[in-house]
Amino acid sequence: MSDILDKILATKREEIAQGKQVLSELQWLAKAARLEPTRGFAMAMKTAVAKGLPAVIAEVKRASPSKGILREPFDPVEIATSYAEHGATCLSVLTDVQYFKGAPQYLDMARQASGLPCIRKDFIIDTYQVVQARGLGADAILLIVAALELSQLLELEQCANELGMDVLVEVHDAAEMDVALQLKTQLIGVNNRNLRTFETSLQTTINLKNHVGSDRLLITESGIATREDVALMRSNDIHAFLVGEAFMRAPSPGQALADLFG
Repeated sequence: MSDILDKILATKREEIAQGKQVLSELQWLAKAARLEPTRGFAMAMKTAVAKGLPAVIAEVKRASPSKGILREPFDPVEIATSYAEHGATCLSVLTDVQYFKGAPQYLDMARQASGLPCIRKDFIIDTYQVVQARGLGADAILLIVAALELSQLLELEQCANELGMDVLVEVHDAAEMDVALQLKTQLIGVNNRNLRTFETSLQTTINLKNHVGSDRLLITESGIATREDVALMRSNDIHAFLVGEAFMRAPSPGQALADLFG
């Protein structure tokens, strides 16, 4: 595990302890109970692919630890609206404050503005965060195999499913893929960025594709920047994408999406 991931997870444990002092898990559960049903994140992705379209999770992301600030000024409503108008299937909203300069409220803002299913992208390690995600309006959560034991992954997935949310489980290599496939979720994300070196290789997704059966949807993450990258993936029968950085640096994120996926 990389030093930065260790550091982020330590921060998350502190945030969870502090959060529980402000709003308990039961209070978040009560908030969640008052919300409309989830929008079907996994179903939206699978439907797009079934129609022969690229299924695109477009990311609302202000910064990253490796690249710094990606977009300033940053308006999640404007970004989400732009994505929705240009064909995004779903949105991924960064809610981590310290390392990605996100905010929990960005999730609700983007979801309301776009009308699309939204995933809370954060470093989720506790059921408190899962319940909080639903209370914030999330339709799905991200679970990162590199950050969790199998027992934790199973517990967090069950909690999400009980609240009506889908789960995207993220892997970086074959060993992590073996762990991910023990979950029920149909959404398997392959992050092409090496956690230790931060180098990116699209070959990572291609190499792991054969590990995933036809009952799962493989989503390629990180490093999709050109139409050639998209064509490479689609020629290898990979039709689902999570893209953020390439869009965040563009004047119009939605237009950049339309240009990339045609």
